[in-house]
Amino acid sequence: MNIETIKRTYRRYAHDYDRYFGAVLQQGRQAVIECMHCRGGERILEVGVGTGLSLPMYPSDCQVYGIDISPEMLALAHARVEREGLVQVAGLARMDGERMAFANDSFDKVVAMYVVSVVPDPARLVDEMRRVCRPGGDLYLVNHFLSDHPLLAFLERAIAPLSGYLGFRTDLSLKDLIARTRLDVVDCARVNAYGFWTLVHARNDKPRVRVETTVQSVPSAEAATVEQRILDV
Repeated sequence: MNIETIKRTYRRYAHDYDRYFGAVLQQGRQAVIECMHCRGGERILEVGVGTGLSLPMYPSDCQVYGIDISPEMLALAHARVEREGLVQVAGLARMDGERMAFANDSFDKVVAMYVVSVVPDPARLVDEMRRVCRPGGDLYLVNHFLSDHPLLAFLERAIAPLSGYLGFRTDLSLKDLIARTRLDVVDCARVNAYGFWTLVHARNDKPRVRVETTVQSVPSAEAATVEQRILDV
């Protein structure tokens, strides 16, 4: 998996994404947003917002930001925001989730839905989610991880070489990811059909080195841009 492969894959998926991955994964989107218990005024970041299928589910009194690496997917998310009048969406940006332009501690909650198995380095993505989330905030992942069932795990490893074509890896281990990132996991739950996907809730309490960025805070980007990549909504 690399950035160019991901861009090509989701350029191919973009206009049919909702048809293929909308209803079948919607229960997981709903489950994570219910788990988030979003409160009025909270700043929320969705990493890998895609076509914006989850955006209408957030409460109208939150400030939701979404980022994605695919301009084609983001264009569809932008159209959804305009079409449905989603006042909770404060901004959409084309941005690499492993190298975000947001300042440290910018958000109360950060979520990645069906993204962690797409990026080149899942641990780096989680570290960036932690960096932009305030200390004591919450991190959420919804994803398919390597099965605990020996036969399914064998099959998932067998087709892993096709990850570049599929657009996601099939052999990502949740145990390995937690070990690499030292996530403080609060809870895990199975979601979607047959429980093939997992919802992970973690607390952001790991000490980390603060990284200086050119963006001082999220509110400062509301009226302008994040490195010229926030789209008006």
